[in-house]
Amino acid sequence: MRTLYPPIEPYDSGTLDVGDGHGIYWELCGNPAGKPVVFLHGGPGAGCTPDHRRLFDPQRYRILLFDQRNCGRSTPHASRMDTELHTNTTWHLVEDIERLRKMVGVSKWQVFGGSWGSALALAYAEEHPERVSELVLRGIFTLRNQELLWFYQSGASFLFPDLWESYLAPIPEDERDDLIGAYAKRLSSPDPEVRLRAAQAWSVWEGSTIKLLPDEKLRAVHAEPSYALAFARIENHYFLHGGFFTPGQLIENAGKLRSTPGVIVQGRYDVCTPATTAFDLHRAWPEAEFLLVDDAGHAFDEPGILHHLIEATDSFAFG
Repeated sequence: MRTLYPPIEPYDSGTLDVGDGHGIYWELCGNPAGKPVVFLHGGPGAGCTPDHRRLFDPQRYRILLFDQRNCGRSTPHASRMDTELHTNTTWHLVEDIERLRKMVGVSKWQVFGGSWGSALALAYAEEHPERVSELVLRGIFTLRNQELLWFYQSGASFLFPDLWESYLAPIPEDERDDLIGAYAKRLSSPDPEVRLRAAQAWSVWEGSTIKLLPDEKLRAVHAEPSYALAFARIENHYFLHGGFFTPGQLIENAGKLRSTPGVIVQGRYDVCTPATTAFDLHRAWPEAEFLLVDDAGHAFDEPGILHHLIEATDSFAFG
């Protein structure tokens, strides 16, 4: 069973001014002369972690990681209530990726994304197919209405009724017919206590259900106030707008990927992004290798998912 490569530190890092008052934190790791790859984190709003660097052979890859707008080490941070999100959309992020590609100076690169990162990877690859050498996708999420309703309104709640009670707690019963909308009101409240309570309930719900087996350390990360506020505000902003996609857009446009080598890795028991979406993508893009992991949930570091991700990045590194 394959596991993460040893820990590494960036050999270069900085902040890229992408306009609209945004500074995007980026870092380069691995081999400066290696195969270029860009890593797209989840959320939206989660940011990158040191373990994300370890998904790639550092001797063979030149690895670019970056924190998307308003989260992680990028500025301004969405935990601040005076940080506006109207210039944070999928299509702003797609153009940020292009700016980073030009900064790095490569004509094309491998694109690796999981969860929300898979949606962003698909959006980027469908917009700029000539810039993508391969796609490695995990925990497929396309922000269709049924996907959002499953996890944030009714569906996953049937599997985790105990955890769902905590998610519902900030919302009065008479507003629970539209939980995403009800959360939007509280995440924009002038009362900081109301905002934080809502943000932590939203964030911890995801942090509690992301793995097949509970992970208290992950729950603690999602409960940290600054993380929870940025994560919840950005996710809710995107979900209110359907990811800034037309309905079904990413699956419908998957025909643009037919000549792009790809791997789709999906946990069978993924509650956050159920396997039906990955299967829909597989049918629309049959040339991609489809790997359904029978003993895994959503997280990239669950053993079976991690094994297949490392296998995929290694196979593309070796050509």
